[in-house]
Amino acid sequence: MAAKKKAAKKKAVAKPVSKPATKSGLPFDKILIANRGEIACRVIRSCKKLGIKTVAVYSEADADALHVREADEKVFIGPSPSAQSYLLIDKIVEACKQTGAQAVHPGYGFLSEKQEFQKALAKAKIAFIGPDAHAIYAMGDKIESKKLAQKAGVSTVPGYLAAIPNADEAVKIAKKVGYPVMIKASAGGGGKGMRIAYNDTEAKEGFVSATSEAKASFADDRVFIEKYVEEPRHIEIQLIADGHGNCIYLWERECSIQRRHQKVIEEAPSPFLDAKTRKAMGEQAVALAKAVNYKSAGTVEFIVDKNRKFYFLEMNTRLQVEHPVTELITGLDLVELMIKVAAGEKLPFQQKDVKLNGWAVEARVYAEDPFRNFLPSTGRLVKYREPAPGPDVRVDTGVYEGGEISMFYDPMIAKLCTHGKTRNEAIDRMRRALDEFYVRGVSHNVPFLAALMAHPRFRAGNLTTNFIAEEFKGGFTAAHLPPKDPAVLAAVAAVIERIRDERLGVTQDSRVVMLNRAPVALTVTGDTKLFGVDVAGREISVETDWRPGDPLVHATVDGLHIVVQVDAVGSGWRLIHEGGQAEALVLTPRQAELYALMPVKAAPDTSKFLLSPMPGLLASVAVSEGQDVKAGEALAVVEAMKMENVLRATRDGTIKTLHAKAGDSLRVDQKIIEFA
Repeated sequence: MAAKKKAAKKKAVAKPVSKPATKSGLPFDKILIANRGEIACRVIRSCKKLGIKTVAVYSEADADALHVREADEKVFIGPSPSAQSYLLIDKIVEACKQTGAQAVHPGYGFLSEKQEFQKALAKAKIAFIGPDAHAIYAMGDKIESKKLAQKAGVSTVPGYLAAIPNADEAVKIAKKVGYPVMIKASAGGGGKGMRIAYNDTEAKEGFVSATSEAKASFADDRVFIEKYVEEPRHIEIQLIADGHGNCIYLWERECSIQRRHQKVIEEAPSPFLDAKTRKAMGEQAVALAKAVNYKSAGTVEFIVDKNRKFYFLEMNTRLQVEHPVTELITGLDLVELMIKVAAGEKLPFQQKDVKLNGWAVEARVYAEDPFRNFLPSTGRLVKYREPAPGPDVRVDTGVYEGGEISMFYDPMIAKLCTHGKTRNEAIDRMRRALDEFYVRGVSHNVPFLAALMAHPRFRAGNLTTNFIAEEFKGGFTAAHLPPKDPAVLAAVAAVIERIRDERLGVTQDSRVVMLNRAPVALTVTGDTKLFGVDVAGREISVETDWRPGDPLVHATVDGLHIVVQVDAVGSGWRLIHEGGQAEALVLTPRQAELYALMPVKAAPDTSKFLLSPMPGLLASVAVSEGQDVKAGEALAVVEAMKMENVLRATRDGTIKTLHAKAGDSLRVDQKIIEFA
């Protein structure tokens, strides 16, 4: 009997759905999402709005992931590495047949731009929520898309648009094109498989590194070379097209704030474009899409120089990570539109109907340590609290408190988006929302994002893709954070201590706050919610309804609303505000006298060791014991989060001992090399 039911189910799935099955009137009632993380959760939200059931696929590492919890059904597809799970076309197709899903949304990354995937789904009579295979091939491949753009008369960056066979040939081509050049993976995306070279040595090293990374990330090691446009902006046009000849551009996104070619901050619209350039870029993007009969959402990326001359860079034949900022300024749901287009519907609006409403900014919150050269961080989210949602604050995430950040995938925690009537208003909302983003258990880049939002050059809109390299030379440090008023932080620390003391029936007006071991003498008066703090004759008013145990202190300090994260640390507090942190210990005057006599324990000297900056795999060791090395010389490569991280010597020296070998799994701060 069970076998007959199973056979009947398979037979039913094979039949096309002839009548609308949802409240939206669409010809499918179940969509499988061939992805994971925040984008899978994002697609689920739109499907729920349309009354469409969802199927999540998951690997071993994602058994308890948020997208699995939120979907109506789930299907296990294999081991944790994406090459053994999320990248297996036959597993996805089989999952569709098993669950009766009539359509697949690919999200971004993984199989989203693989024409073989679209063809396999079409063969199985399963709708692909994206473009047809010919458009994916023509526009998804960086080499082929540039050739097509040139034939269509679209301005492109000079370069060599063929796969380069070896490192020596890469050097010859780079010399011919003229340094600096960009070595790029043909099947690339997300900043992977990309290297800038300013000389022959960098071209040779860049070729080896880019091909290796491209093969690991995309199973395609082809790379090409193009001229690197200096002082460039990265500005992209969002498109939506149906299968009825309608193609509309939904304004642009400024994506120039990048690190290692990975976007960090995106905004819409661009603070650089004028109406004439915006229109020209939009129309050119539409013309290019129409040349391949494109349908669904897609993005045409351009490099724009300081004179607003733009060059076609590539087309992403999928939904972009940064699509929320476009949704915030247009009021459109791009995922919903993609689903309806895949169902054969016409776009319900024309170009003249697309309005630009205000400004939106997106910050990518990653599990990485910005103070250690942005090295990935893995582990459990011991504490996780998002900013309060609202019409002008949006969080797209695929994690939850208690969940894991896995070493197998991109370390994104969430995308934080804010909206305002003006650019400054959107930025100010972002600064406050970052203060409210409470994450513990893994390192994260919120301090770096806070520094970016407060940077005068960023606020002025003076952006290029070199912004981070130019403004954070030598890496990100606490010195890059916005300056803090120690009197304000001391006042907040004293007030929260007083609130806690009042609950214990103890009050003490005169206090000394040891702020990072520096004493700040003050007097606290008031109770309940409104307090007065006298700091060396400076009167500071603090109003707050904070209660002990709450990790966020919402306070109005001298009329200005601020948010401070507070953690109890021993008998003191750790205060975090605008990315910076301070250790605060609130004492009586006598306690402060005694505290000043306490010795300070010196940190151990690790200068003679090369330590692993992250958990990962020691892919290779480039030196041997007894070898002399120069500052800047490559010592080892650690692989984590699908990225190769080259560890270099910080000074001249001699290798004394190798404490690890290629193939070893490393923990954070594990010894790799000891210097003499």
